[in-house]
Amino acid sequence: MLRAPRICCLDLDTFFVSVERLFDPSLEGKAVIVGGRPGSRGVVTACSYEVRAFGVHSGMSLTEAARRAPHAVYLPVRGEVYGDYSRRVRAIVERYSPDVQSASIDEMFIDLSGCERLYRRPGDLGPDATILRTAREIQATIQGELGLPSSIGVATSRSMAKVASGLAKPAGVMLVGAGSEARTLAPLPVRKLPGIGPVAARKLAEAGVETLGEVAAMSLEQLRQIFGAWAETVQRGARGEGSSDISRDQPAFREHDDAGDTVRSISNERTFREDTSSSRTALAQLCSLCERVCWRARRRGVKARTITLKLRYSDFETLSRSRTVPPTHSELEIYPIVKDLYLDLRTGRRAIRLLGVALSNLVTAGAQLDLFERDRAVNESIDAIRARYGFEAVRRAAGTLRGRAVGRQEDERS
Repeated sequence: MLRAPRICCLDLDTFFVSVERLFDPSLEGKAVIVGGRPGSRGVVTACSYEVRAFGVHSGMSLTEAARRAPHAVYLPVRGEVYGDYSRRVRAIVERYSPDVQSASIDEMFIDLSGCERLYRRPGDLGPDATILRTAREIQATIQGELGLPSSIGVATSRSMAKVASGLAKPAGVMLVGAGSEARTLAPLPVRKLPGIGPVAARKLAEAGVETLGEVAAMSLEQLRQIFGAWAETVQRGARGEGSSDISRDQPAFREHDDAGDTVRSISNERTFREDTSSSRTALAQLCSLCERVCWRARRRGVKARTITLKLRYSDFETLSRSRTVPPTHSELEIYPIVKDLYLDLRTGRRAIRLLGVALSNLVTAGAQLDLFERDRAVNESIDAIRARYGFEAVRRAAGTLRGRAVGRQEDERS
C-alpha cells in the first residue's frame, strides 16, 4: 500500500531579505543583499530574487557581489532578529502539528500524518485535498500574521517534500501524489536532488547523465563508482523513495551537505570583520568552529582521525598544523587539540584575519566506541535540540565571545 503524502517542507522565501522588508517596506521590489558593506571581506548571506538576475548568490564574496550589482541595497546580518522570526514561524506551525523538525533557520519539516479528519472541511475531495488546503492555510497564516512569504512542498518523504518546495517557489504550494514521485523527479536536473552536489554532478555529466530519471535508471554498481557508500541512498532518492520519518537523522539530505560526493574532509572557516590580535577572541572563535564541524560530522555519521587548524594573518600569510588522533567527532576532545595547535602556531601579537578547523581521514562513526559515555550523552542531547530548533539553539559558553566574524564557509571535500 502506498504511503500518503503527509510530509511538508516549509521553506521561507528569501527569509533574511523578507524580514528586512518588514522593517523597511521601501526595500520591496529592490535588489537587496544581506551580508555587510559592499566590497567588504564578508560574503553574501542572503539576497533577493531581484539581484539574482545579476549572478549574485549566497556564499559569494561581497567584493564580487559589489562588482556585479553595485546598485543593490547592502544590509548587515541581524541574526537575533531572524532567529526571533524563525521561532514565531515555528510557533504558528506547531498549531497544526506537534511533529515539527527545524532543518535550518528558514526551513522546517512538518508531519501531518493522521490530521486528515481533524482538518477536513466540506468540499474537500479526499484526504489529499484536505492536506493540500491545510498546507495553504499554514502558508497564509504565516503571511497574514508575520508578513513572511513561504513555499511548501507536500510529499511522502522528506527528500521529495524538499524538492517539491523548491519547485513551488516563489510563494507556492505543491503536493506530489503517492506513486508520482519518480515521474515528477525524472525530468529534473541532478542538482535538484538534495545531496547531489557539484562534484557528483560533474561526474554524472561525464558519464552522460543529466537528469534524475537517468540517475534512477543507473545500476547500483554504476552509482557506487560515483557515490561510494551513498549509492543506494541516492538511488532511492532519485526514485522518490526517501524516509517518511521527519525526526530521523538523514545525512544525505541536510543543508550544505553534499552526500553525493565521497566526503573526505569537513571544514569551517571564519573571516573576522576586523583583524584581531586577541587570543581570547581567537580561541572563542575556534571553539565555535569546533562545535560546527563536529556537529556536521555527527550528522554525517563519521569520525575524524586528523584535525587541522588553519590560521591566516592580516598580511595574508597562511599557516596550518595537523594532528592525528583516535577517531572522534566530539568538540570536547577536538577543541583542546585545536587550542594546542593554535598556541604552537601563534607568534607575537600579529593580527589574525581568518581561522579555520578541518576534520579529515574520516571513518564511520561506529568504527570505535566512545571512551566517555558522558560526552556521548551530552552530544546526543545537544544534537537533539539542534535537530528541533537549529544549530544556534544551544551553544557552548566558551564559543560565544567570537568577535565580529563573518563569512561562514562550510566545505566538504571529495
